Amino acid sequence: MEGENITELVTHLAFQLAAILLAAKIGGEICQRWLKIPPVIGELLAGVAIGPFALGQFTITSGFGALFALPHGFGEVGGGVIPVSNELWAIGQIGAIVLLFMAGLETNAKLFFRYAGPGAVVAVGGIVFPFLFGVYATILFDFADGFSDPRALFMGAIMSATSVGITARVLSERRKLDTPEGVTILAGAVIDDVLSILILSIVVGIADTGSISTGEILGIAAKAIGFWISLMAIGFLLSRQISRFFLSFRTTGAALGLSFALALLVSGLAEEFGLAMIIGAYSIGLALSGTRLAHQIEEQLGHLANALVPIFFVVMGMLVDVGSMTSAIGLGVVITLLAIVGKVVGAGAPALTVGFNFRGASRIGVGMLPRGEVALIIAGVGLAAGVIEQDLFGVAILMTIVTTVIAPIILIPLFDKGGSGLRRPPTDGPAASGEPAAAPAEEPVEGD
Repeated sequence: MEGENITELVTHLAFQLAAILLAAKIGGEICQRWLKIPPVIGELLAGVAIGPFALGQFTITSGFGALFALPHGFGEVGGGVIPVSNELWAIGQIGAIVLLFMAGLETNAKLFFRYAGPGAVVAVGGIVFPFLFGVYATILFDFADGFSDPRALFMGAIMSATSVGITARVLSERRKLDTPEGVTILAGAVIDDVLSILILSIVVGIADTGSISTGEILGIAAKAIGFWISLMAIGFLLSRQISRFFLSFRTTGAALGLSFALALLVSGLAEEFGLAMIIGAYSIGLALSGTRLAHQIEEQLGHLANALVPIFFVVMGMLVDVGSMTSAIGLGVVITLLAIVGKVVGAGAPALTVGFNFRGASRIGVGMLPRGEVALIIAGVGLAAGVIEQDLFGVAILMTIVTTVIAPIILIPLFDKGGSGLRRPPTDGPAASGEPAAAPAEEPVEGD
């Protein structure tokens, strides 16, 4: 779209968004109504179908061009690495922020912190095993020279990621966000993302300089983790005041607008401090989850999410270039299998040691399985830095799309079968039957 004026660009973007939403809703309807699988899968596959590597590359008219043409400079040295326009990518990321902000608002904060310890144990296991598998497989297939090769380290970092966005979508749709397994998955996924971004920063440092000091590693960790802990503490301390202030506005929709502005602000700050924006969005949503503001805006935010969140998943699907996977298909298959085993066993086995039975551990292991947007971000950074080539990028995409697609298919039956996932379930609460825990959010509402 080089040379277009702003009116032409906006017009083209309007047509793109119309096509994305139409494809998303059709794909979601087919999956939910006839295939009986989550609509998010239909949205991802719709993105693959209409993206720049498939139908989107074909010219519509000589004057209009292709609806989803590859951006100028894509694939060139020093050029862009994302096969969609900056505008589409940005709108998709806003959709991810809405999704995670809403997931935070819907999470039972007391239950989240009750299972933050188990979540941390699950997160560590879910990182160590996939990381080692990714490094070793890349070396075994001669795509890297050794354990210190940045290419192997990048594949390990990509393997260690977990998509909190996709799992949160599935848990929210099945009303399982407030089960012990649900909050453990979310706590584990958030901690996993913090650690994955930290690993990415370290690997980028090694790729840029050939080495990185212990002091630099500690500095990166202190900055990212320190911001996250500070954000959570400040958010919970000020949640009632924020709720009262936002609800004091009498303009229609003011509470929703101000809350969304806060989510965007915190997401941007998280990115500035070395974390993913979605971690900031989820964290501030969690901080506000027990307030009257959360109950007030939840339905309105859901309407906004119905329009914006599908754009995020379709754009994720549009990044997939099926053709690029063929040159390293052997490694791709092995990496994908190891990615599944690494997360299910790596996250599931530690869950058995922190109070969950086999049923609960299986739910947690599969819930940590999808790589989604976090793996794509890490892979994009590696490609942009010239550390990995299109072949390894294709492997990463194959692994990401397979784990993202199969996780909801397996996870939903695991939850729908019912039964407690705890080794010693309470006898007088909803957790005993595997149902969502009763939200204790009413206690602080009085103060709003």
